[in-house]
Formats: sequence, C-alpha cells, structure tokens
Amino acid sequence: MKKPTFIIDEKRARVNIQRMAEKCQDLHISLRPHFKTHQSHTVGSWFRDEGLTSITISSVEMARYFAADGWQDITIAFPVNLRETDDINELAETCTPGVLIEAPDTAARLDAELRAELPCWIKIDTGLHRTGIDAKNFPAVLDTVRAIAASKHLRPAGLLTHAGHTYKAQSVKEVKAIHDASVAQMTALKKHIMKKVNIPLQVSIGDTPGALLGKTFTGVDEMRPGNFVYFDVMQYFIGACSIDDIACRIACPVVALHRERNEAVIYGGAVHLSKEQVTDSSGKTLYGLVCDQHGKLFDGCYVKALSQEHGVVYLSSDYIDNYQPGDLMYILPVHSCLSANLLRDATVFQ
Repeated sequence: MKKPTFIIDEKRARVNIQRMAEKCQDLHISLRPHFKTHQSHTVGSWFRDEGLTSITISSVEMARYFAADGWQDITIAFPVNLRETDDINELAETCTPGVLIEAPDTAARLDAELRAELPCWIKIDTGLHRTGIDAKNFPAVLDTVRAIAASKHLRPAGLLTHAGHTYKAQSVKEVKAIHDASVAQMTALKKHIMKKVNIPLQVSIGDTPGALLGKTFTGVDEMRPGNFVYFDVMQYFIGACSIDDIACRIACPVVALHRERNEAVIYGGAVHLSKEQVTDSSGKTLYGLVCDQHGKLFDGCYVKALSQEHGVVYLSSDYIDNYQPGDLMYILPVHSCLSANLLRDATVFQ
C-alpha cells in the first residue's frame, strides 16, 4: 500500500449487519440501511445475504450506482433537487426511487415533470435543525401530505426524520433521551395527520446511535441507520459500539518521525481522514486513534493535527520506537462515512 488506504474488516462488518438486522426483526421494524456509508457493491452484497432488499442513499448518482447492481427499492434520503428531475425520470426506468420533499410547492413542481409514479416522503425536523418541517408544525405537514396525495405522480409514503443530533451526545443517557423525544414527536405527528386525512403513512427514523441504544420504537415502521456497518471513533465515544466493533481502519505510510516530541508524520491528511474530530475526557482534540493492523488500540496514541495531505500523530514512548519512515500506521477514523467516501478508490477487503 503506497497511499492512504481504507481497509474493511469483512468479518466484523458482517457481524454488525447481522446484529442490526436481528434487532429490527425482533422489533418488527423494516431495516432500510443507508448505503452512503460504504458506497460499495461488495458491502451491499453482505446486506443481501441477510435478506435485505430495500436501501437508502443520499444522491441520484448513488442511486444509479446501486440500481446498476440490481437494487430496486431505493429511498433518496436528501431533499429532492428539482434540477435533477430528468435524472430521476431516467433512474425510474430501472428502479423505484423514493423521493423526499418538505413543501407543497415542491410537490407540485416535481409532479409536473415526473413521468412515473414514485413514493414520496416528507422530511421532518425533530431537533437536528438541518432541514425539514418542524415536527410540531402540524398544519405545514398536513398541507404537504395533501399536496402529495393530490398529485398525479407522487404517492404518499410517510414521515421521515434523521435525529442526527445524537452524534453530538455526550452519553448513552443523552442518546436515549434524544431518540425517545424524536420517536414521540413523529408518532404524535402521524396521529394528528391521520385524524385529518385517510392516508396510510409510515414513520421512518435514521440514526445509528438511536437505532442501537434506543429502547422506544413504538410506532416506528422502518429504520435507516448506515454508520453501524463500520462504526468509528465517534460512535465509540458516544457509547454506541466498542473498539472491537469498528470494522474499518486506514493504512497510512509514515513519512517522518520527530522522536524529540513523540510525533510521527503520516501520508494521511484531511483529504483522506476528513477533519471530523472528537474531544476526549482530558480535553484533547482527536482526529483519529492509532491501532495495529487488526484494529487493536494503541493506548495514548492519536492523530493530533491534520492539513491537506499531512497527519501529525502523537505516539507515546511505548510505541514511537516501533516505527520507521516507510512503515504503515493504522488509524481508526473519527467518521467512517466521510473517510470511506474520500478513499473509495483505495479500498482493501480483509
């Protein structure tokens, strides 16, 4: 490996997939995993091995990639880009893409350009405040449901949310509180809407921490987590996984050593690892953790700084003498979704 390379531990990933599939089966909830995490036909086949047939993605381009691999039931969990309507029509010739809107006028404009009937979800904001209709704004949601129902080409599918603010949680207790509040808002909203219109609606939720740590799922019809296939340092800090659950790491060549300050420089910067970060209990900012080639953590060793191509790694005295320029150093990424996207052309399956 000459360059930063994303390495996937197939055994661990398959265990993670099986665990989530079994949880959803036990809860009688459909699992529609988010494939933006891995963006891989090979990893997608591991989900097929668990009997899954419905997936989530985040762009028309990504939907096209997975449709080419035979996936038919694909939700594009990103607010529809009206400039891509021609691409959506073309995509609908090979699969059934579910679309996502959050306003009646978007439904009307999309409907006027579509050639096929498509399932349409309404994006709901339950606290992340990134996008979506506020879950407490019953009139706005009702107007959007009615606009979809009145359209020629859109079929009301349900209410969809992503409680991504669980990723900023500082404890398992906080994750559970966010998850419970999000589910409560979604079920209350659905109940209100169903009193006004006789249209069956599903509730779809999406974040990995909530899916794993949450206990309340009454009223939820499907879950769309994605990060769980690999996990990462962020999920470890949240409490959603153990180090042994993390199914990916990045092999980075060592290019320099500064033993006088216990630092190594690796070929692995922001364009490989991303600039996502976590803060440990002592207040240190971490851009990744150091491990061996099998994923075993090196205590006290971490990526302390990133520029475009450079990564600066702190190595404790117990480990710094283990490295020479030209060696490979293995890094557990803070956010595996971003790192996998950045390193799609440099992937190794173990």
